Amino acid sequence: MTDPIADMLTRVRNAVNARHPRVDVPASRFKAEIARILEQEGYISAVKLVEGDGVTPVLRLSLKYGPRGENVISGLKRVSRPGRRVYLGRDDVPKVMGGLGTSILTTSRGVMTGQQAIREGVGGEVLCNIW
Repeated sequence: MTDPIADMLTRVRNAVNARHPRVDVPASRFKAEIARILEQEGYISAVKLVEGDGVTPVLRLSLKYGPRGENVISGLKRVSRPGRRVYLGRDDVPKVMGGLGTSILTTSRGVMTGQQAIREGVGGEVLCNIW
């Protein structure tokens, strides 16, 4: 697999569309940081590191739905990919869906949301947008 972040986002997108209560993703520290941000921003309800069926641990993401079963995550898009990296300065950090969504960036100070990057005055690589 050449892009594990895109794989993670695709698994989440497919699980939300299929109305699954949770999704398992092969674990890494980078994916755990992205999952932490998704939980912090209210897109998923919990993140748990569990032992997988083999030697690799698994991140178990508990998905969140509205009171009438509507999706909390209506869209996920990978912005920067291995074939085309997208870097933005501190003044160019995007607002997703007019501020209703969240962009996730990796910066020199770690993985953070676009709002946090603006607050701290840093730019970086835009990993994905979620709304």
